Amino acid sequence: MSVILERKRKPPRELTGLAVLLCFLGFFGVVFAVNALLVQAATSTFGGLETGSSYKAGLMFAQELAQAERQEARHWRVDGKLARDRAGGAVLELSARDDRGAPLSGLTAQARLAHPADARLDHDIALNRIGAGAFHGETQAQPGQWELIVDLYRGDDRMFRSRNRVTLR
Repeated sequence: MSVILERKRKPPRELTGLAVLLCFLGFFGVVFAVNALLVQAATSTFGGLETGSSYKAGLMFAQELAQAERQEARHWRVDGKLARDRAGGAVLELSARDDRGAPLSGLTAQARLAHPADARLDHDIALNRIGAGAFHGETQAQPGQWELIVDLYRGDDRMFRSRNRVTLR
């Protein structure tokens, strides 16, 4: 003897216009919420702005090019050594010499460790003159890749600029 049980089948649920509208609004609500979250995260963490005005930077290009040509004509040799001291600080030693190898005098120096991706992590290095054409400075910086920017001034005139990629360990 076999017994067949019959289940009562519910009629299929009807898809109404209200259900479609709620699904549509729910889908786009989730998309807008995620986009708003990502936009907020992107704008709050962006620190890599290189220049405030591209137009003004473009106008300054000719002046920068002329300064670079004058710098090249001087044939100065500026050597630097960036290393860690025992306390973990980044120590910069600079030596500036003219085309005959004589130390340059009457200069002031500025240096900066620029983070390649986030300008908020940049470090200015206060350089002290320790002799003719010799400078020393220290800062605290995290290990990694940095751009070392060195400027030498005579009075208010920038006489030399160097930009080099360095790695701090």
